[in-house]
Amino acid sequence: MSMRTPLAKVRGLGSAKSGTEHFWLQRLTAVANLFLVSFLIWLLFTLAGADYDTVRRTLAKPYIAVLLVLLVLSAVTHMRLGMETIIEDYVHSEWLKVAALLLNTFFAILVGITCVFAVLKLSFGA
Repeated sequence: MSMRTPLAKVRGLGSAKSGTEHFWLQRLTAVANLFLVSFLIWLLFTLAGADYDTVRRTLAKPYIAVLLVLLVLSAVTHMRLGMETIIEDYVHSEWLKVAALLLNTFFAILVGITCVFAVLKLSFGA
């Protein structure tokens, strides 16, 4: 006999209600990063030794910019989730844990916004 409520059984979430989502989101971003980082490596090898105008024209192509923005978003999300797991597992003081989680989130947002701004600036020809 299970002690779980019928709603909990249907949703399939664990006791904390977010562990499964966290687990799958981290795995999803890891798989996305495999493809997106492979694209980035290909792009870097393609543009190695190219002049500034060639790089600017290449990064101005919409599909290149979109893939780079997706890479930034996926990598920053994966980074934040990984650090969140480490903080939750190894920081034992409750107030320090909350502070570290807040700083982790703000840092990830700052890095993400900065990188997306740089990609958009390059892609729109600044």
